[in-house]
Order: sequence, then C-alpha cells, then structure tokens
Amino acid sequence: MTSSTAAPATTEVVPFHADHVGSLLRPPALRRAREQRAAGEITAEQLREVEDAAIRDVVRRQAELGLRVVTDGELRRHYWHEDFILSLGGVEVKEAFTRQFHTLDGEPIDVPLTRVKATAPVHLEQTVFADHLAFLQQAAAEVGAASGFEQTPKLTMPSPNQVHNTFIPLDGTEAYGEGGPGTEADARLRADIAAAYAEQLRRLHAQGLRYAQLDDVSLTFFGDPKGEGLAESRLPAFIDLFNAAIADRPADLKVATHLCRGNYRSSWAQTGGYEQIADRLFNTLGVDGYFLEFDDERSGSLDVLRFLPPGKRVVLGLVTTKVPALEDEDALVRRIEEAATFAPLEQLALSGQCGFSSTEEGNDLTEDEQWRKLELIVRVAQRVWG
Repeated sequence: MTSSTAAPATTEVVPFHADHVGSLLRPPALRRAREQRAAGEITAEQLREVEDAAIRDVVRRQAELGLRVVTDGELRRHYWHEDFILSLGGVEVKEAFTRQFHTLDGEPIDVPLTRVKATAPVHLEQTVFADHLAFLQQAAAEVGAASGFEQTPKLTMPSPNQVHNTFIPLDGTEAYGEGGPGTEADARLRADIAAAYAEQLRRLHAQGLRYAQLDDVSLTFFGDPKGEGLAESRLPAFIDLFNAAIADRPADLKVATHLCRGNYRSSWAQTGGYEQIADRLFNTLGVDGYFLEFDDERSGSLDVLRFLPPGKRVVLGLVTTKVPALEDEDALVRRIEEAATFAPLEQLALSGQCGFSSTEEGNDLTEDEQWRKLELIVRVAQRVWG
C-alpha cells in the first residue's frame, strides 16, 4: 500500500476538544478470526482482510459521530504496549510474569505481562506500525472523500518509559550488562531507547503523521501511596527519558501523552492523584497535551490543573470506559466548569478516561455502549466549546 505524505490540515489545536485515548473494542468477527488464525484455520492474509474491514468500519463510525480525531482502535494489536516493544531491534522476550490488578469490586486479579531482554543494543529496525498508519490514512481519506468530513489520524504508542520499565530488573542482559538506575549500563539503555523513538517519530512524520500519543502508565506510580517519597528522586529520570525521545521531533508533529492507572478488562492497578507530579508534568515534560483520568475518586482533585502553563491542553478523562453506565451530560458540563476554575477553558478538552480495549480482551461493555460513550463526548464538547 502506498501512503500519502500529505497531512490533513486542521484549524484546531490537538488534542481536540472531543478526543479519545485510542483503543476500541474488538468486534466479534475479528475475535473469531484471531482464534481461527491461532488454530491454523485461516491464513495471515485472511486475518488481515478481517482486520481491514473492521478498521474501515470504526473509521467510518468515528466520522459519523463527528470526531475530528481518528484511530484504528488498535485493532491489530494484542496489548497496547507489548506489540510495539517487541518490534524494536535487539529486544526479545525474557519471561512471562503477572501483576496484581483489582476489579471495580476490589477483588485482586493477576494480569499476564512480559519482561524483555536486550540481545543487542536497542534500535529501530523497521518503522513500527508503519503499515497500520498507512491503512488508517487510506481509510480516513476514503471516508473524507465520501463525506467531506476531514479527520486527523492519531497513532498511539507506549512511551519510552514503558519500554525501559519492561527491562526491569536490569540483571545482565547481553547488550548492556548489569546495572540498576544511575549506572552506566542503564544510561546506555536509556540513550538507545530515546534514539529509537526519535527515529521512529522522524519516519512517521515523513509518512504524514501529525498527531502521536505516547501512553505512560509509569508516571502515575509517583502519585500512588506505594510510590510516596520517590517523586523527588526518580521522577526526573522518567521525564528526561521522555523528553530525550521527543526533543528533536518536527515542529508540526504534535505529541500527547496519556497517564493511566491500569486498564485490563475493566480492572485497575494504581490509585492516587496528580498532586505529587503535576507541576513537573505540566512544566517540564515537553508534550503538547495530556490525557488524564478524572473519572473516579482514585484520580484525585481537579485543582492540579492550576499548574498548567499556557500553550498546552489537558484532556479531562471524565467518561469512564470501564463500565457501561452512561454519564449524565449536565454533570459532565459541571465538572468541566469546575476544571475551568483552575485552568482556561480553551486549554481543556474531554475524552474517555482510558481506552476501551487496552488489551484484545476489552473492557466490560458492549460495542453499542462504547459508541454511545463516544457520542456523549462529542455532544458535550460541542455544548461546551461549540
């Protein structure tokens, strides 16, 4: 497939006033095709045909709702981060492990995850998700040509901190040797990760990407009681790695980040607000926008928005993606008005609190309920911002 290098123009700052984190529930036909592929009943090409059809459908649905942003729903991925990490050069699976999450009822569950090792210096081989972006661009162009409704494709990726964290503990990988935080081995690993991201963003920009989102679960750890006291000593290294990765991006490539407390089948991993990190998050992390969860008491107070400087936008994750119940429209407007007492209204936006399907299993709601949530986001945004 040949992708265009022309990027759609937009008169609005991104993130958009009505935006979404990116992942969407996998349609039943796609889930069946994945099972058939795993069982050897269909070919990789046949699976891709099903993926293509599903992505064309979700692109069309986003346009019909009036979303100016468009993603492919991460429909080709298994996990929101592992597909990307395992596509980097020098990276191989080390071991499987589990991390404890909690259901909305407070019950502990074990979530399967992967640790990796570096068998060679981490580097970018092929541009990760280049084919995903090309198809998204083509699908959005087809919808735009048919409807006259222009959308801006957004590509979501894990942050460089997520890549680094997947190597922990740093216990003697072949390429870097032993070394914890602050050692020469860790410094070389961080530098290689940052260089791989810089090249990734450069290549994606050349392909026409103008809106990237780097999701960072790790930053919320410093607001969790388990991370109390660590923000002063360790947060700067996380921000430095992120900044090194995006510092040389082209001026017209906008980068947002999403901070999440865990999202696996409607369960969560962390708690705590943004008070411990908000000042440095808004004023030293060099991104253009922040998708922040504010959908429940675990998210803390909106008053942290007082630290937001001019020229950046916070997307308020007030609509939960974990449960099917639809939020009250008037209540959402009141929460946005409350947020606007701490930061200018024009610097705020609205989205879901997280993706609907950070992993292919998806959260505990139906596709219809998902689309109603996105429709609500657009409706409220139009009411607030016009």
